[in-house]
Amino acid sequence: MKLLLVEDDLDLGNGVRIALGDQGVNVVWVRRLTDALLAIEDEALDMVLLDLGLPDGDGLALLRRLRKRPHPLAVIILSARDALQDRLSGLDEGADDYLVKPFALAELLSRVRALARRSGLLTEEGLQVRGLSLHEPTRRVGLHGEPVRLSRCEFDLLALLLKRMGRVLTRQVLEEQVLPGGAANESNALDVHISNLRRKIGPGYIRTVRGVGYVIDANTQGAF
Repeated sequence: MKLLLVEDDLDLGNGVRIALGDQGVNVVWVRRLTDALLAIEDEALDMVLLDLGLPDGDGLALLRRLRKRPHPLAVIILSARDALQDRLSGLDEGADDYLVKPFALAELLSRVRALARRSGLLTEEGLQVRGLSLHEPTRRVGLHGEPVRLSRCEFDLLALLLKRMGRVLTRQVLEEQVLPGGAANESNALDVHISNLRRKIGPGYIRTVRGVGYVIDANTQGAF
């Protein structure tokens, strides 16, 4: 899971980043509203932890922008604003949860896990679509009940596409998060892995969005 942390307090931000990192969460930490706006456009994110009192603006402005996206992100507000009206405003604007500062890191981690489960980001059963299944803890992939052998890069590529099902992932994001050395790889390395993955899982899963990247659609059969 990839999470955007928008928090200007250095001590709190670093503590949250470390705690989430220990749980296997990939954290992008920014301290300003302008940097957060850039991050939501450039990163393939699953969740946002959002402070409201930022140096260059109000976090609610970012929340309103997130709620206009075709695929809204899960959002937990982290704020010292503890008045009832503040909490109600945050939830009414579209936040999924509201945690008042100061808070225990254990409670934050619990709320992140709970929201991830509700949002379908964490499942004990694994990730599934049209007979294709992937289980990250055991790194097992199955196709209509039959095991599929994938390389490390192929597995990580498929896992990333499945976790962000329905959302187009750019070539840059896939290269940076999956390939050894990131975008510094040979220009056709990603194409080779996609081709091998399609050959192993069959057609109809990974759809090419020309000039942008790739996506796995939840319900429709994808095309090359």
